[in-house]
This record gives sequence, C-alpha cells and structure tokens, in this order.
Amino acid sequence: MESASDVLKRIFGTSQQSSMGAEIVDQNQRYRIVESAIFPTPLETRIIAVANQKGGVGKTTTTVNLASALASKHAKVLVIDMDPQGNASTALGIRHGSGDPSVYDVIESRLEISQAIQQCPDFDSLKVLPASIDLSGAELELADVHERHYVLKHKVDAYINEHSSEFDYVFIDCPPSLGLLVLNSLCAAKEVLIPIQAEYYALEGLGQLLHTIGLVQKNFNRKLVVSTMLVTMFDRRTLLSREVFEEIQKHYPNIVLNATIPRAVKISEAPSFGKSIISYDPRGAGSISYLEAALEFAERGKSSKEQGSSRADMEHEGNED
Repeated sequence: MESASDVLKRIFGTSQQSSMGAEIVDQNQRYRIVESAIFPTPLETRIIAVANQKGGVGKTTTTVNLASALASKHAKVLVIDMDPQGNASTALGIRHGSGDPSVYDVIESRLEISQAIQQCPDFDSLKVLPASIDLSGAELELADVHERHYVLKHKVDAYINEHSSEFDYVFIDCPPSLGLLVLNSLCAAKEVLIPIQAEYYALEGLGQLLHTIGLVQKNFNRKLVVSTMLVTMFDRRTLLSREVFEEIQKHYPNIVLNATIPRAVKISEAPSFGKSIISYDPRGAGSISYLEAALEFAERGKSSKEQGSSRADMEHEGNED
C-alpha cells in the first residue's frame, strides 16, 4: 500500500516545476518525524520570559504555540499572561474579562496563583494565569511598592516550590514594552526567549532589548540567561528572510533555533477561535513548525545554562564581523 508521501510524489513529482507537490511531500514528512519524536522532560521547572519590546514580532503567538506544542507532547505547562491586552489568554480559550480572577489580583496580593489559574480547554496539561485590562494600572501601583521588581518572582517562586512536580515549563508572556511588568517578568524568569521577525527592521530594537536584559542580569537577576532566539514570519522563498536568518545565526550561533516559523494565515486565524495553531490546524505548516521549534527548545534545555548567553557574551558575538 502506498504511503501518503508516495501518493503525493506520484501525483505532483518533485521537480522544480512541481514545487507545490514537493512542499506538500516535505510537510508530510516533517509531520511524521515530529509526531514520532520523543520530547525530553527538564530535570527542574524551566521558567521562561518571552520578551521583545517591539510589537508585531510574534511574541504572544510564540508563547501560546510553544506552550501548546509542549503540552500536546504531555509536558506540564503553565502560561502566565503579563500583557494587559490578554491576547495569550484569548488564544488559549481562557476567560479574562475585567473583574475575573487574573494575574493582576495575584500581583496585588488579593489572590494566590492557585486561586486564579484556569485549565486550558484543549490540553489537559496546560494551565493559564490570565491577564485582563485591569493589569494596565499595575505599573503605576507597583511604582511605590517595596522591592517592586520582585513582586511576580516572589509569587511564582512560592507557587512553584509548592507545586514543583506539577510543571515542567512556565512561560511568561511579556507586554511589548520595557516597563515594570516586563522587569517583573525578567526577574521571575530563569531564561529569556526572544522571537525575532525575519525583517531588517526587527533587528533594530534587538540591541536595546539585550541592553535591558543585561541590566537586569547585572542588578536584579544574575541567574537570568538569554537561552533562545526564534525567527518568526519567515518566508524561505525570499532572499530577505534567508539573509536575516543567516545574520542572526552568525552573531548568536549558540542560541538561535534552527527551526523557523513561517508566515501562515492559519496562525493568525487561530486566536479568533480561542485556539492555538496546534489545536486549530494540527497538521498544517504552522503547527509543524512550532512542534519542531518546541522539540529543539526542549532538547537544548538539557544544557540551557551552557547554551545561554550573558550580556557580555552577546556584545562580543554581536560585534564580530
């Protein structure tokens, strides 16, 4: 009996004139590989801030879909939504209206994390601490709080220490800014994951972000490492995307994932249905790409301390020609 790949090859061929058929064959093979792959489990809970002060680079999309990809492979995951827009909460099908229990109540010490988290309807091993528009006032309220940089860290540490066996990964979705909410996220995290759009303009703000992370490492969280960069909105057919990817690989070879995330309509559609791309289009190009990225992220995590970069390392790498 012919496999799906054999049928597609017979129909479309794999010549240059049959690029559509070749893409379908390639996508089918990639799905089979990642679907059968074994995703390693970290020895201890990995707490990752997904950050980029530049908007529109796929930060929330990456948070939601990496978390969902890992959860689909039975990893135990918590997503903390620190963006007042609450887009991560929306994409994961979580209730987060004004007045609903949220991360704002946790920061304000009205609730504990265990009282505010919700179960993601699509994945049994994925939980979410949602954000609502109420969080937009938190920056002003935090300004006068003692140790205002560590408010989220104290809450997360206390919760994880009590529930250490319940989570393999904690993803913190940061807002597109460099304010107190982001600073709290970076102080609470052990790692930073930076999504970078495959366009030259996206590289302009990278230096500012790395400088901010460096200040946090120096003054507030010496254990923080930039463990991962992920190139998003990548179009392999364009020279620009390939050049940007190669440039990032050249300067940050130890932390850029080989997996890239393509531009795909269904990735943008999925949140409007309250779903990640993993549950919305499980065999599509976007889902396969995020599963590949999640697998590589999980495998690299076995030596994340060695692979992560300090600010000094990144300055040295970034200045090499």
